[in-house]
Parts: sequence; C-alpha cells; structure tokens
Amino acid sequence: MFIAMNRFKVIKGNEQAFEEIWSSRRTRLDEMPGFIAFHLLKGPEGEDHTLYASHTMWASRDAFTAWTTSEQFREAHKDAGKNKPLYLDRPHFEGFEAVLSQNNPNVRSQAAE
Repeated sequence: MFIAMNRFKVIKGNEQAFEEIWSSRRTRLDEMPGFIAFHLLKGPEGEDHTLYASHTMWASRDAFTAWTTSEQFREAHKDAGKNKPLYLDRPHFEGFEAVLSQNNPNVRSQAAE
C-alpha cells in the first residue's frame, strides 16, 4: 500500500473556503485502478494558519504514479493555481510505503457500507 499526503497551511479565516473547494471539485479518483480511499484532514491551528492534509491510499506506488500522469489528475488539478491566496506556502507532498498494517476485525469498514 502507498499513502500520498499533501499538507496545506491554510491562512486563518480561509478554512471554510478551502473545505468548499475540496468538497465541490470532481476528483475522478474512483476511475483510477489501485485507488483505495481519500480523506481531507483538518489538523492543529497555528498562530496564522490551520494545517490540512489531503490523504489518499493506493494499492501501490505505481498506482499513485499512474494517477499523477493521468487525464483525471490534470482535470482535477486544473484550477489549483487559483487557490494560492488561501495558503501560507505551497503544498508539501509526502509519500509513504506501508511496511506494516493492522485492521481491527471488530470494526466494520466504512468502505463496505
């Protein structure tokens, strides 16, 4: 499994606008082989920003790489440059290969619903 994260330092007062951009855009992630899940995470507040992270899970690094070179990716990100006034800095990417995973067998997966 491969997890891709982009961190965003959203300038205080712009949180609702940032969340609306993400909730209203068409990602087309569901069209991509190897796509598992997406989460937009809201983190701690700093003095001048609120930290957010986009979090996608993929079957493999290759599946993620295919997404980044796809027409679906280009369409989903075509207006991303218009959102720069919402951030303190450009998004910071981090990619992780899963080396150990554990699921709780007592909790039903939301993906199964």
